[in-house]
Amino acid sequence: MRLTGHAYPWDVLGDPGFAGRADGMATVALAAAYHSVRAATPQHPKHQLVTASYAALYRPVRPSVWQGRRLRPLEPAWMSTPDSWGLAADRLRAAGLRVSAWVVLTHNSRLGTEFPDVAVVNCFGDRYPYALCPSHEEVRAYAATLAVEAAAEADEVSLEACGQLGLTHGSHHEKTENAWTTTAQRWLSVCCCTECQKAWSDRGLDPVWVLSTLREAVRTSSEVPFADELLATRHAATDLLRAEVLAGLDVPVVLHAHPDPWMTGASPGLTPSTGPDVSALVVPAWPVDSAPVVAAAVERGRPVDAYVTVLQSEDGLVDHARAVAAAGATGLAFYHLGLAPSWRLPTITAMAKAAQRA
Repeated sequence: MRLTGHAYPWDVLGDPGFAGRADGMATVALAAAYHSVRAATPQHPKHQLVTASYAALYRPVRPSVWQGRRLRPLEPAWMSTPDSWGLAADRLRAAGLRVSAWVVLTHNSRLGTEFPDVAVVNCFGDRYPYALCPSHEEVRAYAATLAVEAAAEADEVSLEACGQLGLTHGSHHEKTENAWTTTAQRWLSVCCCTECQKAWSDRGLDPVWVLSTLREAVRTSSEVPFADELLATRHAATDLLRAEVLAGLDVPVVLHAHPDPWMTGASPGLTPSTGPDVSALVVPAWPVDSAPVVAAAVERGRPVDAYVTVLQSEDGLVDHARAVAAAGATGLAFYHLGLAPSWRLPTITAMAKAAQRA
């Protein structure tokens, strides 16, 4: 059973006890390029919170690579070194751990706000500034370069948001929960940017008709007659993005993905061609009833890491770990070593043992 724990560089740096709390893990997935976040650090000896106010690259942002590009990352102003990932990785390896570069690709509120022309837009014209649309060649080139720069010296790469984000997003004082049906959320997650509209036209669809039909479908929670073409458009862009990113990487890659082909977000829906080009899938399995999701992903024929959280109610978590292993998961990816308080550590150990015995 492959065991991976997720962490941020600030969890490791300044805390000599961190590696000891990763006992039992083979790999730490260490954030190398990550979106904005307000993160708890309950076990760190020097702070309790870190506010990362924008998406950042935790490796040096080299002018020789990024100069002249419109889409380019920033170094984190809240870290004291331009290569906090590299320094943290060295400390983890000194403790005998493998280090994966955890890279978030298309989730970047700063870039989506500054360059709205490459952000996802819905059928009403509402832009999602946190989401970069992979239909744009410029976005794919940015993501491919970001992955290469983030992955330097990594033992493997963990790719998150390697596809399109949609409507759902945990934002400041979010006031959208339960405002739409599941069907309406699906249509509000269809990107309608200029590049996606061009792709619709190439598939024989009239963009004006598509937009008006989608708007009506949102209002009525009804189906649309061209759903297959919309999904094919999204999947084609996802496949292009993944191919361009993988082309620059020479270490094993695990891909955050979901077996539901319509899924958007950090774990985008698997496309028909996803799987053979990556070493494993990381499948979201936070709810304790998500073993069927793991089983569906296993059917794709790739090793599957069940992405589990130790931050919710402990009721059923150990049984849940046993269930996802029985469903075919060959690994557990724990969220999150740095966020977890000390009284959660026994739960991590118990979940790992339960999965290994399943």
